[in-house]
Amino acid sequence: MARLAQTPGLTDVQRSILETVREFADKEIIPHAQRLEHADEYPTDIIDGMREMGLFGLTIAEEYGGLGESLLTYALVVEELSRGWMSISGIVNTHFIVAYLISQHGSAEQKSRLLPRMATGEVRGAFSMSEPECGSDVAAIKSKAVRDGDHFVLDGQKMWLTNGAYSSVVATLVKTDTGADSVYGNMSTFLLEKEPGFGETAPGLTIPGRIDKMGYKGVETTEMVLDGVRVPATAVLGGEERVGRGFYQMMDGIEVGRVNVAARACGISIRAFELAVAYAQQRRTFGQPLAKHQAVAFKLAEMGTKIEAAHALMVNAARLKDAGQRNDVEAGMAKLLASEYCAEVVQEAFRIHGGYGYSKEYEIERLMREAPFLLIGEGTSEIQKTIISRGLLKEYKL
Repeated sequence: MARLAQTPGLTDVQRSILETVREFADKEIIPHAQRLEHADEYPTDIIDGMREMGLFGLTIAEEYGGLGESLLTYALVVEELSRGWMSISGIVNTHFIVAYLISQHGSAEQKSRLLPRMATGEVRGAFSMSEPECGSDVAAIKSKAVRDGDHFVLDGQKMWLTNGAYSSVVATLVKTDTGADSVYGNMSTFLLEKEPGFGETAPGLTIPGRIDKMGYKGVETTEMVLDGVRVPATAVLGGEERVGRGFYQMMDGIEVGRVNVAARACGISIRAFELAVAYAQQRRTFGQPLAKHQAVAFKLAEMGTKIEAAHALMVNAARLKDAGQRNDVEAGMAKLLASEYCAEVVQEAFRIHGGYGYSKEYEIERLMREAPFLLIGEGTSEIQKTIISRGLLKEYKL
């Protein structure tokens, strides 16, 4: 293992899992990532390998067929997968968030029916909160669910679903009129079950097609159109009695998601550093390797320091959540710093590569297109600063 981004206090089981995933990334992901990413091809063989390793059930309790591991373990696995190819981590991320939501907030029936199949990867999860006219402004959601006897009827349009097509269950936040004083008390999360694929995958539920993106390819990002989708009240996350609790459930999931994005950023940064430090020792200019030039050596020093700082914040946020403590501020800090540093580290690696970095033959070209996504995914840097400042002002209130 390299010196950077080490995590003290891991168990033997955690270390074994991470060594296995790192070897998998080196042998099964990195050699194929460039071809798959440029072709925007779904990585079926890699996904099959992840299923065999049990990664889809990494955090699902053993009683439901999972490995029962912590958020920290998951975040470190995501870091390793993202080091190989960020899209691979995206495939498991929304699945993990949905599994987490069901584990933490689901009814006994939802847990027993869905979690065992999610643990094997037979059922995959997607997470839907954003809409065409709203992202972080959750109060602006327009999609709604109207009560009709023992059922709800859902209408609206959702946006930016990772795994929108290949998923079988979508945790979906919509407005429900509960009579609460706050708009946040008038939102509910529904577990919408559908067939994998594009088109009308359940009565009234349509996945139109994949959105063409600058980066983050291979994994599909989609819209979801709800047109009179009729579901029983038991489809509410946690059961009928949890109507109106959707916003708070989703925010719990988002905190976990922000730790995940921080881990992704750390993984990409580590890979960018590996590429840069290798190239700087191989490429010669003015009679000596690039790494012998102080300007380049200083870049490497700054890159390594930023990776260490981001990794430490990410690990701290994950451990707080595992301990049952509130980590909204810490998760926001981890996501903010890791994503911003990732963009800087990748750009410095790109500069070290010079003209070759602009060639599609070199891996750094792909990282240059992937890193910007982390600046906006799970809330922009500005949203993170809002969350952090509010938390700090509350804590240090005069």
